[in-house]
Amino acid sequence: MAEPTTTTSPSPAPKKKKSKRSVPTGQVHILATFNNTIITFTDNNGGSLAASSAGACGFRGSKKGTAYAAQVAAEKAGQIVKQMHGLNKVDVYIKGIGLGREAAVRSLQNLDIHVDSIKDVTTVPHGGVRPKKARRV
Repeated sequence: MAEPTTTTSPSPAPKKKKSKRSVPTGQVHILATFNNTIITFTDNNGGSLAASSAGACGFRGSKKGTAYAAQVAAEKAGQIVKQMHGLNKVDVYIKGIGLGREAAVRSLQNLDIHVDSIKDVTTVPHGGVRPKKARRV
């Protein structure tokens, strides 16, 4: 009579605990459009630490483009990055022409995050679009 064989699968390796990396200085990238505001905290190499947007904070529709929504999004991401990474000095890069530009920077200062520099990296069109073809007569 054949004896039943028991197979024991190897147990999965224990998952590594996410380490709290200390990043005292970093960058904040603010994308402020008319429809939304996206805040991303990165280290000096550009690696993302935390991000938030007005839509992720519960704002819907036309309320996402407001200055208050940008302030709430910046506070949410700022608290995460302060607690998890100890960030306290940032360079701010702002892109876009939305209402949340100044509100997001102001809310960073309220969180006691020192703003070293503010740089506007909004793209500027040059040359324009291709003109329409000439009308045939």
